[in-house]
This record gives sequence, structure tokens and C-alpha cells, in this order.
Amino acid sequence: MLRRFLVTLITVLVLIPAAAQAHKPSDSYLTLAEDQGALTGQWDIALRDLYYALGLDANDDGAITRGELKARRDAVAAYALARLKISAENKVCALRPTEQLVARHSDGAYAVLRFAAACPAAVERLEVSYRLFFDLDPQHRGLLQLVQGEANESAIFSPEAPVQSFTLGTPRPWRQLRTYLWEGVWHIWIGFDHILFLLTLLLPAVLLRRDGAWRPVGGPRDAFGQVFKIVTAFTLAHSITLSLAALDVVALPSRLVESVIAASVVVAAINNLVPVVTRRLWIVAFAFGLIHGFGFAGVLADLDLPGGALLVSLLGFNLGVELGQLAIVAVFLPLAFLLRGTGFYPRVALPAGSLAVAGVATLWLIERAFNVAPLVAL
Repeated sequence: MLRRFLVTLITVLVLIPAAAQAHKPSDSYLTLAEDQGALTGQWDIALRDLYYALGLDANDDGAITRGELKARRDAVAAYALARLKISAENKVCALRPTEQLVARHSDGAYAVLRFAAACPAAVERLEVSYRLFFDLDPQHRGLLQLVQGEANESAIFSPEAPVQSFTLGTPRPWRQLRTYLWEGVWHIWIGFDHILFLLTLLLPAVLLRRDGAWRPVGGPRDAFGQVFKIVTAFTLAHSITLSLAALDVVALPSRLVESVIAASVVVAAINNLVPVVTRRLWIVAFAFGLIHGFGFAGVLADLDLPGGALLVSLLGFNLGVELGQLAIVAVFLPLAFLLRGTGFYPRVALPAGSLAVAGVATLWLIERAFNVAPLVAL
């Protein structure tokens, strides 16, 4: 009875993420700058998010044109600014839109809303309340960059932390490190394509391929040794490219990166069904991990933080990704090890889980490679 329960549980752990969508998380980028008492802002909001919130596609052809966006520019400004409140010394600042543009980020087109904030008190201590899209997408994040001269601070708004306070000119690196560490954990937990790639490599880690069949490994040393190599290789690889991309040393097109990430999941799943690589899976993890790192880097690259703030954010985000990854492995591996000797695991759980993952990842690959999604024709 216990074995059957554990078998069902580990199968669910593999299949549930496969049912989810695997797109870049919804983010917006808010910059507030203070200069000699004047506070101005720039807010980059993804058109794909505005598409669902405001129905910008007037003729329902699946593409937002510049004309359609221009016709709704007042609605865009009103919708966004109604969900942002800035207070200085507990007195609310009046927000006035000044300009709207369109910009390209790594994951597509964004509406750029520039505004001025008229504050009735000195701009020294700010409280920012951010509530954009939280009612539509609880996974949405607002990434803030607060600038005053050479001083720079960043923060992340979420449904759990929609209101935050700041003192201008006194950045708090530990707070920033903590913020991005948690964000790294969160991004790996909602990055279903990254999770599925890792789990698909780990599924056979408690088995050995011998005489054309899967056999259980003898003991924990063999299983944990294999897992250690896979996780270490994946971690090292995506840490390298995450850092290079965030520091703007190397840049790849987002569509290419996301397509290859989906393809890596397909390849790993098919390899479980038709084993070609059964040893040294850590090499596969490292090779594809390099591409996965570019996928993680989008958040930090689009925020465009300056040197010191970027290094702190990069360190925290990278550590968070690793902690989130280790938490997943810590749940999955003991269960897989306990189940390795059951006939159900190699004959049903491994092939069924791999087949389901391959099917879902193939849909992701088609969607990403051929851009099968609401279009933004700007």
C-alpha cells in the first residue's frame, strides 16, 4: 500500500508541471529617478500582458498594431497609473503621464509609459504601492530600479509584497540580496521547462541500463553519485551563461533560447524512451544547461542595473536558483530511490512520465519556434 502511494506521488510530481504553460514569467520594469527634488518614472509593461488586460487588439486578428496601441494610449496610462501609488513622507504624489513609446525587450514588445510625480513633500523617504496585474496573474512581478545620482537600489513587487518603503541615497545591499535570492527560488519553481528538464534527467538516475532493460541501482552511493554529477553540471553550466548574459557579455535571441530549452526537454525525455545516452548524463546536463542559463538571465538583463547593483542582484538570483533546484531534488530523489526496485517504476512511471513530458515539450517547441501565440505586429 505504501509503495503504491509513493509510486502515485512521484508520478504526479513529474506530470503536474507538464500540464502547465512554460512561458517567460510576466514582469514589468519600473524605474524611478530623483533629480534635485523632481521625481520621474518610466514603466515598461509587456504588450502581451496589456493584450489580455485591456483587449488592445481592436479587430481581433491576433496582432496589436501601432495604430491600435496609439488609439488606446490613454486607457493604457489610466490602467497602469491607477495601480501605482507613490507617497513621499506619507503624502501621496500626483502621477501625470508625459510620453508613451514602444521598446523591445528580450521577450518581445513593451509599452513604455513615462510619467512625472508631483510630490507635496520632500522626496527622501518613499513608499511605493504596486498592484499591476496581480488580480489577473498572481505570478506577475514588478521589478523596480530606484535611482538618485550614483546611488541605485532595486526591489521586486509581488502579491505578497505589493507595498515597499525606501530611503533615497541609502541603498541596502543585504535587502537587495535577500530579495533576489527569493526571486531566484521563485523563478526556478515556476520555470516548468527547467524543472522538467532536470527531472527527466533524474528519472533514470536510480536505474542502470543493462542487457536492454532498466535495472535498479544497488545502493544510495550509486544513485546519489549520479544525481550529484547531473545537478552539479547543470548548476555550473547555467550559472556561467546566466552571469555572462546578465553582464551583457553574450546575448542570444530570446526566441532561439526558449525554443532550444523546449527542445532540450524533448531530447531528454526521448532518451528515456529510446535510450541512446545512458552513462555520463552529466555531459547532457552541462551542454543544455548552458542554454537554460540564458533563459534565467532575462529578468536581470531587462532590468539593466548598473555594475554594483547588478552584481548583488546576480549573486542573490543565482543562489536562489540553486536553492530552489536543490529543494526539488531533495523531494524527488528519496522517493525515486525508494521506488527503484518496484516493477512499476521502470516499466510504467519512467516511460509514462517521459512520454507525457515529451508531448508537452513538443507543444512548447512548436509554439516558441513558430511563434504560435497572440502576435504584436509593431
